[in-house]
Amino acid sequence: MSLSKIATNDMHGENSPYFDGWKAYDENPFHPTKNPNGVIQMGLAENQLSFNLMEEWILKNPKASICTPEGISQFKDVAIFQDYHGLTQFRNAVAKFMGKARGGRVKFDPDRIVMSGGATGADEMIMFCLADPGEAFLVPSPYYPAFDRDLRWRTGVKIHPVECTSTNNFQITREALEAAYQKAQEENIKVKGLIITNPSNPLGTTLSRETLTSLVSFINEKNIHLVADEIYAATVFSSPRFVSVSEIMDEVECNPNLIHIVYSLSKDLGLPGFRVGIVYSYNDAVVSCGRKMSSFGLVSSQTQHLLASMLSDDEFVDNFLMESSRRVAKRHKTFTEGLVNVNINCLKSNAGLFVWMDLRHLLKEPTLEGEIALWRVIIKDVKLNVSPGSSFQCSEPGWFRVCFANMDEDTVEVALKRIRTFVGKGQEEAEAPTKAKRWKNSTLRLSFSSRIYDEAVMSPHSPMPHSPLVRART
Repeated sequence: MSLSKIATNDMHGENSPYFDGWKAYDENPFHPTKNPNGVIQMGLAENQLSFNLMEEWILKNPKASICTPEGISQFKDVAIFQDYHGLTQFRNAVAKFMGKARGGRVKFDPDRIVMSGGATGADEMIMFCLADPGEAFLVPSPYYPAFDRDLRWRTGVKIHPVECTSTNNFQITREALEAAYQKAQEENIKVKGLIITNPSNPLGTTLSRETLTSLVSFINEKNIHLVADEIYAATVFSSPRFVSVSEIMDEVECNPNLIHIVYSLSKDLGLPGFRVGIVYSYNDAVVSCGRKMSSFGLVSSQTQHLLASMLSDDEFVDNFLMESSRRVAKRHKTFTEGLVNVNINCLKSNAGLFVWMDLRHLLKEPTLEGEIALWRVIIKDVKLNVSPGSSFQCSEPGWFRVCFANMDEDTVEVALKRIRTFVGKGQEEAEAPTKAKRWKNSTLRLSFSSRIYDEAVMSPHSPMPHSPLVRART
């Protein structure tokens, strides 16, 4: 007996080098003493730099947990059935935190907070609310690889890329939007909206006020929806500051029913395991429908209870946001300076937990095949799980996303040392007499052995025994 079409199709997006890198790490994970030659996980966008701040708060506030002698009196009230609206104190605390994460420049209504199981569930929920199977959303590229899963696998919604390039640092332009919209029209694809990630994953950049104003104007003219994924809103560590689409709504004339925000606590608080996703919509019908759908992916009442107490502590939240930003900035500086020392540059960024690394000068040839070949060497020989730009639908070969906040300082140094060794080896080969003719009058090109084209080394479509599809968004 065959399975359903959803169960048997390949729209989950797992057949990608992005997920194959996770497989390589799962099979041979780095450990400083137990497996020092293992693969270092640099494909996971996770903030592990400020856990001690939360641990200290939990120790000082034992009543926040129903699993302590001080909090056990609340056990029954939290453990019994909860309405899918969510605990009132939780929604109040999340709305307040969302405002603080945006610098206090906007306020959010707790009654518009709709819960979901992480941002993955929130993204899918908003697609179910806004579009029918076969309809499309414009998505500027490069974009988060798992959008293919989150937005379209079970909903049947299509993704229509808006091509952005390095000529203007991958900024979204009105011309690119119009071209993508027109192409969809010519292909008889009904466009229901535009999805943006701000701050960007994988670029680590924030959208300017002018760009956001242009985007809001665009969707209003076309009468289509705008979904703003703002899950890195408080993970901004240098200027320019983050501007939320909510701020733009107060400044320009627009239809609020077309504006929706996806948020979570996975990045800004570093709590992906808590599976807290939020849809915040200015559309009453979406809020109502989303509430009904949220029963398929609620946040546990125990998690709500703990976080309601934590996020209501203004002193803790203010200190955490400031210190977390400082630590991410420091790690970003350490990592990017280490790359510059070996002549590797990154797109200038001010947000996120990763860099958009430029390795175009290391490609054997400026093609998709050349990028995948280089990626295989980095995975197999350098033993770093970095994500190739093609898995983010980047149209220019040679860009890679590299995460830097999911490890300790010693592991960062190991990773940088491996990169230095890798690049140094390529330079030695370039300078070797037998290679003189090959390298004459050219920039550095790493010469790889033919085995990198052997699918047995690492196929970009190899099966995954430990699928990351159930993991937090990365």
